Amino acid sequence: MDAGPWLAVPPVGYGGLENVVATLTTELRARGHEVVLATVGESTLPAEERVSAFPTGQFARLPGPYPQVVGVAHAHAGLVLDTVARYAGAGRPFDLVHTHLEVVGPAVLGAMGVSAPPVLHTLHWDLARNADFYATFDGRGRVAYVGVSESQLARGPELLQRQSLGHVPLAVPVTDVPPLPRARRGPYALLLARLTPTKGALTAIEACARADVPLVLAGPVGPYPDQAALAAALAAPGGARDNADVAWFCEHVRPHLDGERVRWVGSVAGQEKAELLGGARAALFPIDWEEPGGTAVCEALAAGTPVVAMARGCLPTLVDHGVTGFLADDVDGFTEGLRAVADIDPAVCAREARRRFAPPVMAAAYEARYHQLLGRAPQQTRPLTLPAPRTPPSGRAAAAR
Repeated sequence: MDAGPWLAVPPVGYGGLENVVATLTTELRARGHEVVLATVGESTLPAEERVSAFPTGQFARLPGPYPQVVGVAHAHAGLVLDTVARYAGAGRPFDLVHTHLEVVGPAVLGAMGVSAPPVLHTLHWDLARNADFYATFDGRGRVAYVGVSESQLARGPELLQRQSLGHVPLAVPVTDVPPLPRARRGPYALLLARLTPTKGALTAIEACARADVPLVLAGPVGPYPDQAALAAALAAPGGARDNADVAWFCEHVRPHLDGERVRWVGSVAGQEKAELLGGARAALFPIDWEEPGGTAVCEALAAGTPVVAMARGCLPTLVDHGVTGFLADDVDGFTEGLRAVADIDPAVCAREARRRFAPPVMAAAYEARYHQLLGRAPQQTRPLTLPAPRTPPSGRAAAAR
């Protein structure tokens, strides 16, 4: 299971992809599968083995220059190749590799050819971001894709669609603890997302002002998890404002923060996140892009929190309009949905989340895709040779159990 080098698994605070990997890995192991996890050294998720090229998550480097970012991704991918070869050389070859590393994962693993195990790549992003790759890359039967929603795959190029095994909706941990009823919830609405223009924070601010509902913004700004980290970065010499998300936040969002009607609490995790999400009047997703997956939507519904969202991307398939929340096409409709969430029963939201987004549902769907890929992929024609040991970047530890 290749989670990439960006954030720990499970993540502390923000990290939709890494939450998905944590949920899926845990459920697969509970179902009897052995999983080796390629991640970063600070990850804590139990697995048969954890391997890493970097001791900490490299998320803060993502906005950096292309040569730096692509080097990080390839350093991690090289460690994955070494691990595949090491297991094969020990007579324990992997049945398949499931990679979540965008572009570099399928490209590098696909280049191993028929000597390597089959590769399944989960698509977590808007496919337009790397359209040239997905329009031209041929996995030759050994590399296949799975989308996180039908709408995401429908926007992909023809070649990608031909190599797709369909879509598997995301899942989140669920419990049998009943959600808080409406009467015990706070008056605030919650936007749980990374604070970027496409996540629609300004729409949330306007709609909450119209509906007279306090708003809590919970998520990082660029690589900065909270107000203290952002303030320190802005005060230090350097390029914090060169980050597009930071510049946008400082110009457009920060002037609205008053500590009462609009608050920014930064990234949240664990019990803090559970209490904030589970006690909200509504969770808001005023997205301004074609959201492919919507992990936070599933988290909100699992907490019994009604969702108000723009009807874009995968969200119409996650939110049952009038039953688990409301879908809108503009700020007027969004405001009306926010006013109407008192009519939504939190128990119904939680029940639907358990039925549709529970980890066993996602794991069973992936098991079916694994068998499908194994049944159609070319068989390995020769064993992999074990490469000579190499020093990971900056002398970092390569593996930890």
